[in-house]
Amino acid sequence: MVCGSPLGRRRRRRRRSPASASAFSIKAMAPRLQLEKAAWRWAETVRPEEVSQEHIETAYRIWLEPCIRGVCRRNCRGNPNCLVGIGEHIWLGEIDENSFHNIDDPNCERRKKNSFVGLTNLGATCYVNTFLQVWFLNLELRQALYLCPSTRSDYTRGDGVHGEKDYEPQTICEHLQYLFALLQNSNRRYIDPSGFVKALGLDTGQQQDAQEFSKLFMSLLEDTLSKQKNPDVRNIVQQQFCGEYAYVTVCNQCGRESKLLSKFYELELNIQGHKQLTDCISEFLKEEKLEGDNRYFCENCQSKQNATRKIRLLSLPCTLNLQLMRFVFDRQTGHKKKLNAYIGFSESLDMEPYVEHKGGSFVYELSAVLIHRGVSAYSGHYIAHVKDPQSGEWYKFNDEDIEKMEGKKLQLGIEEDLAEPSKSQTRKPKCGKGTHCSRNAYMLVYRLQTQEKNHTVVQVPAFLQELVDRDNSKFEEWCVEMAEMRRQSVDKGKAKHEEVKELYQRLPAGTEAYEFVSLEWLQKWLDESTPTKPIDNHACLCSHDKLHPDKISIMKRISEYAADIFYSRYGGGPRLTVKALCKDCVVERCRVLRLKSQLNEDYKTVNNLLKTTMKGNDGFWVGKSSLRSWRQLALEQLDEQDGEAEQSNGKINGSPFNKDESKEEKKEEEEELNFNEDILCPHGGLSISENERRLFSQEAWSKLRQYFPKAPEFPSYKECCSQCKILEREGEENEALHKMIANEQKASLPNLFQDKNRPCLSNWPEDTDTLYIVSHFFLDEWRKFVRKPARSTPVSSIGNSALLCPHGGLMFTFPSLTKEDSKLIALIWPSEWQMIQKLFVVDKVIKITRIEVGGVNPSEVQYISDPDLCPDCREGLLCQQQRDLREYTQATIYVHKVVDNKKVMKDSAPELNVSSSETEEDKEEAKPDGEKDPDFNQSNGGTKRQKTSQQGYVAYQKQVIRRSTRHRKVRGEKALLVSANQTLKELKIQIMHAFSVAPFDQNLSIDGKILNDDRATLGALGVIPESVILLKADEPIADYAAMDDVMQGGEKTQPPEVSREVSRHGTDVCLSK
Repeated sequence: MVCGSPLGRRRRRRRRSPASASAFSIKAMAPRLQLEKAAWRWAETVRPEEVSQEHIETAYRIWLEPCIRGVCRRNCRGNPNCLVGIGEHIWLGEIDENSFHNIDDPNCERRKKNSFVGLTNLGATCYVNTFLQVWFLNLELRQALYLCPSTRSDYTRGDGVHGEKDYEPQTICEHLQYLFALLQNSNRRYIDPSGFVKALGLDTGQQQDAQEFSKLFMSLLEDTLSKQKNPDVRNIVQQQFCGEYAYVTVCNQCGRESKLLSKFYELELNIQGHKQLTDCISEFLKEEKLEGDNRYFCENCQSKQNATRKIRLLSLPCTLNLQLMRFVFDRQTGHKKKLNAYIGFSESLDMEPYVEHKGGSFVYELSAVLIHRGVSAYSGHYIAHVKDPQSGEWYKFNDEDIEKMEGKKLQLGIEEDLAEPSKSQTRKPKCGKGTHCSRNAYMLVYRLQTQEKNHTVVQVPAFLQELVDRDNSKFEEWCVEMAEMRRQSVDKGKAKHEEVKELYQRLPAGTEAYEFVSLEWLQKWLDESTPTKPIDNHACLCSHDKLHPDKISIMKRISEYAADIFYSRYGGGPRLTVKALCKDCVVERCRVLRLKSQLNEDYKTVNNLLKTTMKGNDGFWVGKSSLRSWRQLALEQLDEQDGEAEQSNGKINGSPFNKDESKEEKKEEEEELNFNEDILCPHGGLSISENERRLFSQEAWSKLRQYFPKAPEFPSYKECCSQCKILEREGEENEALHKMIANEQKASLPNLFQDKNRPCLSNWPEDTDTLYIVSHFFLDEWRKFVRKPARSTPVSSIGNSALLCPHGGLMFTFPSLTKEDSKLIALIWPSEWQMIQKLFVVDKVIKITRIEVGGVNPSEVQYISDPDLCPDCREGLLCQQQRDLREYTQATIYVHKVVDNKKVMKDSAPELNVSSSETEEDKEEAKPDGEKDPDFNQSNGGTKRQKTSQQGYVAYQKQVIRRSTRHRKVRGEKALLVSANQTLKELKIQIMHAFSVAPFDQNLSIDGKILNDDRATLGALGVIPESVILLKADEPIADYAAMDDVMQGGEKTQPPEVSREVSRHGTDVCLSK
């Protein structure tokens, strides 16, 4: 919207011409496109040579009315005098000083009083953070870890910690010590556990099984602490977490009991079909009957007998971990799923009814609830509700955020609401006092209840406290630095605020001296988030180094006073004053606009002149193709000139344009023929082809020259290109020569050309003892030339060196030449060879001779090659071919499922074979234009280029022969994309998704060989591209844990001194020893 005051309109009308005034009187309020048309409307009545200064100012829209704030809602890009909506609104008026910076208050990162420290989530490590917080609040475990001596004796000395280098823990215990010390006494709101996570070898981007991680880490920690001398440290894991139960089997016949003792660190409870925790415990201890095929072999009875089996709890630990098995394998989908059933549990748990030996205290109180938010077993978020053992208050640990529960009560309601997977949900059961219900709790931690309140005070060792103090000092320094940066940003923002308030009022030029500055620079000047760069107006210049009139839509006219201040403070250039208005560009644009308006009329005129008969031979040659499209060419050319400004020479304000892109665009434009260039020969003269041009009258040519002033001009008396005439004569002579050569060679070797009466090595002809060999590539090239001599180059030489190794030996054995390598060669009769030696230059003679060994009645025939076979190079060639088959990526193989236990044989199903016969188009595959083989090009002195390496031969072989790789798919077969370095386990997962057969139910074989090494790569197993693998599916078995292994992903290569522990739940966790 373009606005202005009446006073401004009266003042400016005095400087306008009548033409410009009429042009803008009704268009002052027009949008951008209408402003563009109005700015050039005068060109309809003004010829280019009549353009004046008033027309130039009108084209540059110098006297358009400025806009008024509050009336104009957004910036008018078509109006250089509109300075509204360029970002000034954030500076005008009072501003909150906090808006001058984007730096958060460093005190927000400070630990709150009487609160705990959070842990950073490194991507998908929330499950690690929850366990770290639970273990940290186990005071006995924390105290024992602090007592563990550090191995970093070189880091410590008598007067404290080295100040010149950072502390880097080396063992798991040291990592836990340092983490716990920071969690206890750090001033930070949260700390980074990346060192600990890295030491475990965990993938921060992949969420592991949290329950399995807990078990594996406890096992690792127990193993690590078992080497300590201090018994309080060595036995802490057993004292806190280890209990014992027995698998008891009782024979129904003789009553004999058989016990198998086992330690446990957590009880895994099935929750399916249960509503209360006590029901889950009862099922865990439930008696199981062993009958039928599952009968028990009794040592006393010395036979299989019916029996009962159950678990008896012998002893319970101080800290009882109860794992709720929420994640189970769904056999229908082939994936794990989460059970979202509600389970009720109390804050007090009496385990005495479940323990075999009564007596003693077995009452436990709830100390932690670990929550998994989300409906999927493969994603979601882990948090922990943990009770402070000293204050008795409950806290929610959510990575960096720690929230204290009100009233020392556990509150799970919010967490349950966040996990709603759909509208149709089971209603939450009512819970009594001291009980809770959760559909997301996956682990409950109970602590043995004691009569005395826990007043244990865990002191951080001096060595660790020094490390914490150092980290706190760094944090305080960071806080001071951030506060100073905030202060500097505020000071800079206030100064900028005053600058903008002062200069924005002086930006409008009015009737005084003015300059142009880009709109983008003004917007960046008003943008508080980016520093202001020097003014760069180069992108707005025309070819005359002045302001391009088509760039006016991205420029703003400002007062000379404001421009002086801008350039003095920020620098840059060039300055665009009133002298920068380009008359040449305005005149050219005027010419183009006038030509566009009269193009249709001129098109009719030219067509009428074409219909009239020319008098005499005076005129000009014009290409017929150009005549057919001259109007379109003229329109495109005029549009291109009219819209040159849209193709910016670069980005405004210092960002250079992409030179490579502009060169490519220019190259594409040059490849397109301009008007009348279709009769231009390669030497720049008139083409010799008279059928492609037409004689035009002088009048018609003058009309076309207005639109194409740079087009090639050829008067009727202009002679055709002399060089093209010479080449045409030479071409005709060469074509005749080629036809003569082709006819002579065809007549000399008719059977070789027509592929008739050819010898065969597997069925050696009786009438000769010697056969000669040439490469099949030579034969293809020669036949191509004989068929079409005018389009091909004569073949002058035979490059048999391509069939030889660098030592001059033959690369093929006689048996291979009768089979797989037979397509690389062509056999020649001795009579044909004599003719070939006359017609072609042969670099190497290769022949095979049959020799009879024995007396009168020969019993053996030998075949000798000349030159002899090179065994070493032959072996190297075979190894290279095998290596090529073992090193592939994204190749296709086929998996065929065997149904009804029937073995698919190659004889009965030949379509399963990899190879297939070549088609005629495979044999006659055309070679791309411009591709030449140096072995068949004669060079100076008649010498031929030889292959210098065995790899060169392999490349030649690939070039010569294209084997058909098409495969006929049959029912029950699917194609898969695989790579040679892919493991068999990964292939089984692909097959599982393709055939819905679990990996442990898959029996795979290839060529009768069973594939059973899951860790082996496909290349090592002999699986090559286009292979067919047979799949036989076993009957499903209820082994959920094995599928969990698969769904957790494949093995990963780990660094030395790192061991992997993978349990039946499939967590792939690397734990350093």
